[in-house]
Amino acid sequence: MNLTEDVITLQVPASAEYIDLVRLTLYGLSVKMGFSYEEIEDMKVAVSEACNNAVLYAYGDLNAGEAAQAPTPPPRIEVRFVKRDDALSIVVKDDGRSFDAAVAARKAAPVNGKSIDELQAGGLGLYLMQALMDDVEVNSDMGTEVVLTKRLVKSGDM
Repeated sequence: MNLTEDVITLQVPASAEYIDLVRLTLYGLSVKMGFSYEEIEDMKVAVSEACNNAVLYAYGDLNAGEAAQAPTPPPRIEVRFVKRDDALSIVVKDDGRSFDAAVAARKAAPVNGKSIDELQAGGLGLYLMQALMDDVEVNSDMGTEVVLTKRLVKSGDM
């Protein structure tokens, strides 16, 4: 079987107002590929989480005001959609503060026995991405790169 691979690259400012562009691009591509409505909605939530993490954590300090003082270019998020015959991978890459997913997972504590007031907001994005996608990889060398993969199951493949 000859698998083809197309890569569509989108670069957006690291700001929440541009995440919709990523979601719209994902929607258009995944409809053309034949994903179901539910699969597309799952991918949209997962990619939003990955982009939000880049905006809030990788560049959080810069978005709060440091960027105005520095003469460096504004922070950006690169999103690559890797279209294959049997899957779609979405790579969300930032050049901000790195995030070590393995360390964060080890530090995560179970929520058993805690009241709703004791729960800490945030930190569930990675678990949500893993629940919605078939495969999630986090690479933290220079910045953070999250690779979200959803396999395409056609009705004849079952």
